[in-house]
Amino acid sequence: MSYTAGAGAAAAAVSQAIKASGAIVTLEPQVFRLLLDKIDEPLVVMGTGGLINKNYQYLVGYKGLIFHTKSSEKLMLPLGSEMITCKRIWIPA
Repeated sequence: MSYTAGAGAAAAAVSQAIKASGAIVTLEPQVFRLLLDKIDEPLVVMGTGGLINKNYQYLVGYKGLIFHTKSSEKLMLPLGSEMITCKRIWIPA
């Protein structure tokens, strides 16, 4: 496979990932936490990232959208939240 074909395939894969994930809305951590208070029994996905400065990344679905935040500290989740821990969260650019 030539370099051009490989780059084209990579671009197509990113495009498919964006289509599959739907709309992702990035919020500040404090706004994300307020959103969690509106959801009964939220299912939150948490991953960690950062090579030098560790960060915590969170995803939650609400009314057909996916909301994302990144924080330098762990967020306190509301009672009744269910959390799934993953290795890493990747948000398409």
